[in-house]
Amino acid sequence: MEYSPGTEPEPAVTVSGLHVRRGSRPVLAGLSLTIPAGLVVGLIGPSGSGKTTLMRAIVGVQVLRSGTVTVFGRPAGSAALRHRVGYVTQDASVYDDLTVRQNLDYFRVVLGAGRKDVDRVIEATDLGASSAQLTGSLSGGQRSRVSLAVALLGSPELLVLDEPTVGLDPVLRRDLWALFHRLAADGTSLLVSSHVMDEAARCDRLLLMRGGAVLADDTPAGLLAATGTTDIEAAFLSLIEEGS
Repeated sequence: MEYSPGTEPEPAVTVSGLHVRRGSRPVLAGLSLTIPAGLVVGLIGPSGSGKTTLMRAIVGVQVLRSGTVTVFGRPAGSAALRHRVGYVTQDASVYDDLTVRQNLDYFRVVLGAGRKDVDRVIEATDLGASSAQLTGSLSGGQRSRVSLAVALLGSPELLVLDEPTVGLDPVLRRDLWALFHRLAADGTSLLVSSHVMDEAARCDRLLLMRGGAVLADDTPAGLLAATGTTDIEAAFLSLIEEGS
């Protein structure tokens, strides 16, 4: 789904005046933003920029100092959102002593998804050849794919994916981005974080973060035009220099 200014869908997520501290250190200081529905939105920035903290706030597992986060018009973390939001953390959140299929069967029951959903997500994440293996015996990239498959169970309306392509080979990364766009075309909203700038061009819209603040909120083409640059990394550096 191609994003074009002036036709912005109803937001999937609205963040207003968000403050989060870790000890005495502010991580997010008064952050406000919206995430449009039905798009692949990239949350791009270096490690330590606040991406994971923001994602945790959106799924309702982060303690907030102040501010509000709403998802589909409801407070983040509400019970009513439990089956509408899928979340993939940086570390695989699966059971190592179960096979891939056993993990998916377990979470399918927890989420109330249909039996056929397991086969659907195995195919979508290219885990067919590994479905009978113990998850603990898989590579880091494969275990991350199992976490993604779990998040896809039940077809959530919002997917929050924290660096889902880390450790994956280029072919699988390409295939996963194609999957993300197919999901968005079917109406799913996706927030995908990455510290790899070349992945930014694959997104419909970008939120560039640094130091707990959003430096830019634009389409990839709009960002390049606004900064007069030819790639996202150069645009990011231009924005940093502008603000220094």
